[in-house]
Amino acid sequence: MGFQTINHTADLCIVGGGLAGLCAAVAGARYGLKVVLMHDRPMLGGNASSEIRMWVCGAQGDNNRETGLLEEIMMENQYRNPDKNYYIWDGILYGLAKREKNITLLLNCSCLDASMKDGSIAAVTGWQTTTQRYHRVEAALFADCSGDSILAPLTGASFREGREARKEFGESIQPEQPDTCTMGMSCMFQAEETEKPQTFIAPEWAEKITEDKLVRRKADLKDPLENFWYLELGGMRDTIGDTEEIRDELIPLAYGIWDYLKNSPQEQENSRNWRLTWIGSLPGKRESRRYQGPYIMNQNDVRSGGNFSDEVAYGGWSMDDHHPAGFRTREEPTIYHEAPSPYGIPYRCLYSRDIPNLFFAGRNISVSHAVLSSCRVMGTCALLGQAVGTAAYIAVAERCLPKDISEKYVVRLQNLLMDDDCYLPHFRRPVSALCRNALLTGDGERLECLRDGVDRDRIGEAHAWVGRIGHRITYTFDRPCHIKRIRFVFDSDLNRSTLPYPENKMNRNMFHNRHLSYAPSYVPKTMLKRYRVAALCLNGDRQIIVDEANNYIRLRKYDTDISDCTEIIFEPLETWGSDVVRIFSFEADGDSGEGD
Repeated sequence: MGFQTINHTADLCIVGGGLAGLCAAVAGARYGLKVVLMHDRPMLGGNASSEIRMWVCGAQGDNNRETGLLEEIMMENQYRNPDKNYYIWDGILYGLAKREKNITLLLNCSCLDASMKDGSIAAVTGWQTTTQRYHRVEAALFADCSGDSILAPLTGASFREGREARKEFGESIQPEQPDTCTMGMSCMFQAEETEKPQTFIAPEWAEKITEDKLVRRKADLKDPLENFWYLELGGMRDTIGDTEEIRDELIPLAYGIWDYLKNSPQEQENSRNWRLTWIGSLPGKRESRRYQGPYIMNQNDVRSGGNFSDEVAYGGWSMDDHHPAGFRTREEPTIYHEAPSPYGIPYRCLYSRDIPNLFFAGRNISVSHAVLSSCRVMGTCALLGQAVGTAAYIAVAERCLPKDISEKYVVRLQNLLMDDDCYLPHFRRPVSALCRNALLTGDGERLECLRDGVDRDRIGEAHAWVGRIGHRITYTFDRPCHIKRIRFVFDSDLNRSTLPYPENKMNRNMFHNRHLSYAPSYVPKTMLKRYRVAALCLNGDRQIIVDEANNYIRLRKYDTDISDCTEIIFEPLETWGSDVVRIFSFEADGDSGEGD
């Protein structure tokens, strides 16, 4: 007798289904890899899921929003979830994985063992609580996107915990001596404003909160960005081993804060019409184990802009270092150390220095504590995941290991990522030879932006064609060619704000505390909804090759098979509300007959 073991084989096994793991899985699956995604929770998203409800934050500044798969998720959320319901958000993440036929999704499955062979990982085993079965996954490659780096103690992969000494990397914001302190974890809660008074009776076990305990942490329900992130504990303890005890301290703290807001003489009038709608039971973690890769990125790399030859992602959040004592400190709960936005992150930080077939992505990559305080935010983590999934495709295609990509294929990796609309700040995307050599004509302004290899505006640089509904754009080829693909990058308004936030507030993917004044948040008006592409062939035939009626996605690729093509003509037909049409890329790939 005993429990059944289900065996799986894959090209890539990913442990952890937060945004990093999800993006890694989808990226690999779309390139044809057979992927198993093992996640220990019932829904995907990690800290962004309905269990924890942290906003997806990322790079700051104009036009620095993360694109690629993350922007695809965001646009799906804008389209299907204008009221920002967390359960619909969960479904969007679940649907992204389930639509990919190459992904086997193992939810409620906690990785508990790894088998090694000749120093590499041969298989991992997880226990699925709902089915009471083991799942064993054999794969060529593994990616740890679990946040807590579960495969490190199971495989012997080297890792770090805590803060480095200031002198190790010359990091001015680190302590003089190394220690084991980390940033803590938070249990968040949500509330909504109503039209009548609401009462709240605290449980007897709620922590008693006084004005003195709230020094430097004044809760403000009027602020649309209030999400009580500072209800944080555990940074001076073991943020893995002590998680349950820390949670048991966080939940009474959360109830106590709400009791203070509702019932204290200082706050009860301000919160009279507010009611508690949700309180988390699973802490959101900021920091635990960090793997060691061939390179450990440090504070000085961030401050200098991260100009790496093997750049595959970027950050742009400040070095937001939380005090390890969290809510209990009398000092500032966090210091926002300056960081440029964007700064590059190198591929060498995304694979193990001592386990040959192990990638990692998310808050566990090979960086110092100082850098983690910036790159841990989920917008950055999603980019890291997409980079790992794409790198795994190259490794399988070339039958090589992660380190070989650094030596031989990093330019190929960068080009694939940019083609998938992952912005690399220090690089320009190669444009197809077919379009580079064609005659480009049409209406509107800045036609050449459609083939300049930059798919967003940058500081002081405009990179979008600007036109109107009814305008036309035509590529004319100097010889008949075979069109295999059409690629667009539309304008999803990378500087958008989620109403009713003022324009100077940072956008969030979801609402937190819900004010009566909140309005739904829809697909950006700048997005092109309807458009058509036609091909003119050598025999005079005119074929419609793309006729899109309900687009809400920024990056669109269409596989085609048009022979003897002499022209392709694009017509924008309708936006989601803007009178102006802006497009960053319109290109065709194919064979000109003489090779590209």
